[in-house]
Amino acid sequence: MVGAVRSLPLRAGDATGAAVGADGAELIDLIGALEELKSAIAGTQARAAIAFDLAQRRAQAAAGVPVGERGKGVGAQLALARRESPARGSRLLGLARALVTEMPHTMAALEAGQLSEWRATLLVRETACLSAADRCAVDDELAADTGTFDGAGDRTLIAAARAAAYRRDPRSVTERAAHAARDRHVSLRPAPDTMTYLTALLPVAQGVAVHAELTRHADTQRAAGDPRSRGQLMADALVERTTGTPGGFSRVEVQLIMTDRALFQGDSEPARLPGYGIVPAGWARDLLTQDKAKQQVWLRRLYTAPSSGELIAADSRARLFTAGQRRFLQARDHLCRTPYCDAPIRHYDHIIPWHANGPTSLANGAGLCEACNHTKDLDGWRATAPPSSNPGPIPGPSARHALTISTPTGHTYSSTAPPLPGSYQAPLPEDTLTQRRPATRRRTKAARQARPAEVFIA
Repeated sequence: MVGAVRSLPLRAGDATGAAVGADGAELIDLIGALEELKSAIAGTQARAAIAFDLAQRRAQAAAGVPVGERGKGVGAQLALARRESPARGSRLLGLARALVTEMPHTMAALEAGQLSEWRATLLVRETACLSAADRCAVDDELAADTGTFDGAGDRTLIAAARAAAYRRDPRSVTERAAHAARDRHVSLRPAPDTMTYLTALLPVAQGVAVHAELTRHADTQRAAGDPRSRGQLMADALVERTTGTPGGFSRVEVQLIMTDRALFQGDSEPARLPGYGIVPAGWARDLLTQDKAKQQVWLRRLYTAPSSGELIAADSRARLFTAGQRRFLQARDHLCRTPYCDAPIRHYDHIIPWHANGPTSLANGAGLCEACNHTKDLDGWRATAPPSSNPGPIPGPSARHALTISTPTGHTYSSTAPPLPGSYQAPLPEDTLTQRRPATRRRTKAARQARPAEVFIA
């Protein structure tokens, strides 16, 4: 298959990486061959993941690790190698285990390029409630490697897998549906233009009831002459009924982080909203100034080093991080500091453990999600915080707090704390500075060294 890709008449590449000198049919052949190659690579990765899992379990058994503890940390190592989050790594390991050990036809279709990794995931997901023998029987019935799903969409594939699973074991499928309510949750994801996706996974009865009530409210308001659209009315009602206030703000800290220049001088440096990400400076100022009678605003200064942008604070001898230190780590790290993990911070962890004489300091602290914190404590895992470097008067990424994680196989992965708003300022051209009055140059230098201000809205 690789040879087929290489034999295509690609003679050069333009700035966008597209082939030059090939006609439309050749380009379509290339795209199709590359898609098959991607599937074959996914199959090879699945087999390599299972081999690595077995090797790790054997090594852990030889080290005397209890049976119930063997295999922990394998998904996290796979995630780092594939530049994925730890949660995604565990799912990929589960996918590989199902394909290699229980679904040979689906695995063969994946390796042959007849099935993408995503569509193989759908088949594995819809048969997850079955026993190994029943899952193998469904795999044999569907036989994806024979071209059963050629031309079929994802919905068709899911329906076929569900029907086959129900025929094989209707009780397990029914129980799975009954127990699905345990997975109900609410999540938040960033959306473009300072919007966000607030998603709720609910049992169907409750979900339909919530939607029906919001729809009824919107229709009532529209009939009374409200100019807002139905979608706007439903969204506003959801916020108001959840928070209990018309504007949606209650006595909850929002913890908006922005520079003093952006807050007081109209600077365009973007701000950062924990739990969301980067927001425009103008939007952040509007948030602070609208409906002042309905909200209270506090300013808390965060001091940064002018040359590096590194947050500055004193150590603590306490065993646990103080409330101020936890707030500091939240502002500095924003999300879990494990490479490729975007989970919210749940634990404030000592990089060098307390029992190994690690200080309770901001330099030795890191915000982690619960899963990554537990993984870090497994045998063979080690975390270090190299000293921050100072590359010069204009800070770069290496000037911020760094965290290095070493896995049991000896591989190392690093992450750097995200930059705070205003922590990097491009130098002005020298001729621009020389044409300004001395007082203006002094203000420019002071602006580059200004401290970000952390704004709490309640």
